[in-house]
Formats: sequence, structure tokens, C-alpha cells
Amino acid sequence: MSRYFVTMPQLGESVTEGTISRWLVSPGDPIAELDAMVEINTDKVDAEVPAPVTGVLTEILAPEGAVVPIGGNIAVIEAAEAGHDVAPAGNSPTATIAASPSPAPQKEVTQSPPVPADATTSTTAQPSALEGDQDVPLSPTRRRIAENTALSKATIPHAWQMQEVDMSGVATSIAANRGLVRRQHGASLTYLAYVVAAVAASLRSHPTVNSTFAGDHIVVHREVNIGIAIGLPDGVIVPVIRGSDRMSIIELAVATSELTTRAREKRLTTNDLAGATLTVNNSGALGTLLSYSVITPGQSAIVTMGAVTDRPVAVDGQAAVRPMMYLSLSLDHRVMDGLEASAFLGGCRQWLEAVTTSTAVA
Repeated sequence: MSRYFVTMPQLGESVTEGTISRWLVSPGDPIAELDAMVEINTDKVDAEVPAPVTGVLTEILAPEGAVVPIGGNIAVIEAAEAGHDVAPAGNSPTATIAASPSPAPQKEVTQSPPVPADATTSTTAQPSALEGDQDVPLSPTRRRIAENTALSKATIPHAWQMQEVDMSGVATSIAANRGLVRRQHGASLTYLAYVVAAVAASLRSHPTVNSTFAGDHIVVHREVNIGIAIGLPDGVIVPVIRGSDRMSIIELAVATSELTTRAREKRLTTNDLAGATLTVNNSGALGTLLSYSVITPGQSAIVTMGAVTDRPVAVDGQAAVRPMMYLSLSLDHRVMDGLEASAFLGGCRQWLEAVTTSTAVA
């Protein structure tokens, strides 16, 4: 039998390390090639990593909770037959292995350090423990969120705007097409799909919003790839709908439904989580009316939709009750000023208010 050192796989081109979430096998267990071996968490994805070779797991080198750099050793397998180096194919999160007659050099493995909620707060501003308090370790996902949001607030000068949108036309369009979409596509037709369509259309008219600040210049992205913020029990994950501006409302509804299901079942891949140029956050799904969302580092804006609620408004000088929604925008002030941000947000509002029962959804 040959001895193989299993290493932390590359789970995305910008990922430099991974956290061991849970071992699915124990030392001494037989394991077949491609059987799920370990759950890995990165700032991009939660993934089950399959065994790259058939044999027996003889040693775990990185315990649960350990942070391991890409290429660092995490386990040892005694393979049933002598083999050769195995490399992952495409975007598959297959661990890499290397035959070795003696232990390979081990890269440093560390336990995840706690990250302060505010990066500017001294570790001596820590609150005093009170009777009955409980220390809850940060999950890998929560640790990544803490790091990314602290980085965002520390490096991106946020500004915020809000406009009110009459969703009457969208509501009638949903009522007219909901059954068809459910029967033919097995997906729910919701306000989110229409907002994503509106954002994608407005980005085409206001391309600076679809950009990244890069120090001495701004990168304006050609592709419109909208990330959808999805709340999970241990945090938020943002899978991406690529080419959002080329998709119909039904296609967007199906895509958001599929991504939400796979996110909750932890079946997203690194490809699902890479390349977003702007994020849409549906905080209104839980009844929130207004939300000041934090921009994802690498993007210049995040659009947040509030709950659609019936409110009295003035229509042609008369009081009327309409389904209204607050649509807000957090923006990177290094990239755009209020004029451009208002024009973009106004474009989203105008698109949504122009929807009728005759608006094409396919």
C-alpha cells in the first residue's frame, strides 16, 4: 500500500485558505475514491471534499476548526494500490494528493482566531462577563462575514439613498403569471425576480455602478452578474446570477429559486459564488421596511428591497392605497456621487412602475 498526503484543495482562484468544518470519516475507516471525506469552509463556499483515492484513512492532520492554507496537509490515506499524483478537474473540489515515502513538509495549520465585530475596536474594549453569559465560538461562515464586513466598513466610504416604489403593476403581473410559472417551471414568481430585472436594466444605462474601485482607477465591468443575498442559519451567502441582463423575468425567478435551494442544502459550488458585480438584498422577505446594507468588498453598490406593504399614497391628487416598497442603495462614494446613484436608483424605480399585466415575463 502507498501512503498519500491529502492536501487542502483550491476552492476558488482567490481563496488562500480553508477551514475544516467537519470530518466525515475517522482514522481507521476504509474510504472509496470520490466518497465524501471532509467538509471545508472558505469565504466563498461550503463544500464536501471527496476522497481522491481508495484506501484507509490512517491519520487526520488538521482537526475540525483548523485553518489550513491551500496545499497544506490535512490527512493521510494508505491507498489500496500504488498510484500517481491526482489533480482536481475543472471546478470540482477534489482534494489533491501526493505519494510520499516520508512526511511531506507541513504548512502551518492554525485555529481560527476570534474576529472583533468592529475592526477598529481594541481587544481591551471587550465586555465584562456577566452571570449566565455564554461564549459562542465563531462558525467559519460567521468569521468570514466578520472579516468581510469589517474590511468593507474600514475601506469603503459608504453613502446611502432610498426611493419609494409603487409595486402595483408588479403585483398584478405576478398574480397573472404565478400559476403558469409554478406549473411549467416549478418556481415561485416573486418580487425579487422583478427587482433583479430592474437592477440589471438600470445597470446597462448606468455602467459606473457596475464597477470596482481599484486604487488609481475604476474597473467598469462589461458583464452584469448580480449576486443574491441568501440568509442561512449561520449567516448570509451570496450566489451569483451571471448575465442577469440577458435573462427574462421567469429565467431570473427560476435561477433565484434554484440558487436558494442549493444554498440551503449546501450544494453550491465555487463557480456559483464568484464574479458578482453588484448584490441585491431582499431584507423585505422578513418584513424589514428599510435596511442600510454593507457593500461587498470588490463591488461598488448593494441594492436592498424592503417589504411590500399597502400604504396610503396620493395618486393624481386623490388618496389611494397601493402596494409600496422602499428601494435603497448603499454606494461606494469613491466610485460615484449622489447624482449618478440617484439616476441609477430612479431607473430601477421607473422600470418597476412601468410593469403591467402585458409586460413580457418569458
